[in-house]
Parts: sequence; C-alpha cells; structure tokens
Amino acid sequence: MNFDACSLLESLLFAAGDSVPISQLAEILECSEEEVTQTAKTLDAYYEKEERGLKVLLLEDSYQLCTAETFYPYIQKLKEPRRRPNLSPAALETLAVVAYHQPVTRSSIEFIRGVNSDGPVNKLIERGLIEEHGRLDAPGRPILYVTTQEFLRSFGLSSLSGLPDPESMRINEEETGNSTGDIEITEDGG
Repeated sequence: MNFDACSLLESLLFAAGDSVPISQLAEILECSEEEVTQTAKTLDAYYEKEERGLKVLLLEDSYQLCTAETFYPYIQKLKEPRRRPNLSPAALETLAVVAYHQPVTRSSIEFIRGVNSDGPVNKLIERGLIEEHGRLDAPGRPILYVTTQEFLRSFGLSSLSGLPDPESMRINEEETGNSTGDIEITEDGG
C-alpha cells in the first residue's frame, strides 16, 4: 500500500508520543535518513503555513510531534495545574556544569563548583534534566552524567550546539551588570 510520506511520518510521531530516532524512522519507512529529515521539514512547514496546532521538533538525532508554542496558555487550562518549583541557583549552576562539560563525574562537578553537589545532582536527575551515562574508566568507576532530551526541550534547543558561548555570556554580564540568576524552568520549556 502506498501512503503519503508526510501523513505516515505524522502518524508514527503521534503514536510514539515521544521523540523517535531518525535512524529508527528511516528503518520503519524504508528510506534514507535524509528522506526522513526532508519529510519532517515538509511536514513542519505545512503545519506552520496552515497555522496548525502542531509542529515537528528536532531533538539532536530524533523527531517528536508537539504542540505549537502559541497554544500553550490554552493547553495549560486543560491540564491539571502541576507547577513544579523553579530550580535553585545551585541546581542551575550544576546543570550548566553538566551541559558544558559532559560527560562529567560528580567529583568534577564539585571541583568546578567548589561545593558538595549531591542535592542539586539528585534534583536534576529527578526532574529528568540529566541522567547517568556510563562510568569513567578510573579507580572507583565514578558515574558520568549528561544532559537529556528533556533538558533540550526545556531550554528550547534542538542540540547542545545551540548553547550560548560561555565567553560571550561572561562579557555581556560584565557590560550589563546582569547575571543569569533569574532563569526559570517551567513545564512549557520556558
């Protein structure tokens, strides 16, 4: 049976409910990864042109079907209010260390921060923003931590290459006198 590629991709992403690796989609659709990428771009362009309520989100090497940001306030009214508290400055600092130095061990995080990081690391794991990613081949075999797709989603990034350059942030902070201590992580990824 011959299906429209966009419709088929749309149904797969809808049924998955989470991100699906491009390689897996290519295998299912029996085409190349480049064709999957082109089909995803076509589908997303259609959603945007027709002002639909969905969009195709690229997360590193995976695609996910999600709602358009425009409709977030209405979706929140539908959902049960479950506001999670903002991340503490210690958790944000720990998250930045993991994001910029991953894979990284807890002792490396603590060395960079200069304080014990057990609480912030556990909170970030609980929130699904970081995860264990194997062990370092060193005495004691310490756990390595990396950021997750939830981290990318929360910060509106499609890959880690979208992270700001730390040096340019430092220069901007010195010029304006502002720090980034007011960052808020919410359910909508804001």
